[in-house]
Amino acid sequence: MIAPLKGIDTSSVLALRAQILDRNAALSGKAAAPAKSGFDSAITEVLRAVNATQSKAGDVSAAFERGDTVDIASVMLARQKASIAFEATLQVRNKLLSAYHDVMSMPV
Repeated sequence: MIAPLKGIDTSSVLALRAQILDRNAALSGKAAAPAKSGFDSAITEVLRAVNATQSKAGDVSAAFERGDTVDIASVMLARQKASIAFEATLQVRNKLLSAYHDVMSMPV
């Protein structure tokens, strides 16, 4: 039989074991893949945020029309945020298209 070591807490040993197992799983590829980082994922996240803003504005407007306890100021604010987000998205799209046309018209 092994004698217990003095000064070592079993909970800290178990926590250390769990960390080692987690790292082992991450190194072996069993852990979740890291999120993509790049231009396409950034654009996707921004478009999702704009969509969420527009959905929220629609929900607030519908709640106001139903007569729920939503004041007109919050409705107008949500709609204005959605409008600004959409306009900004359009401007980014226009700049991207302009850059694409500039690159395509360059001589090779």
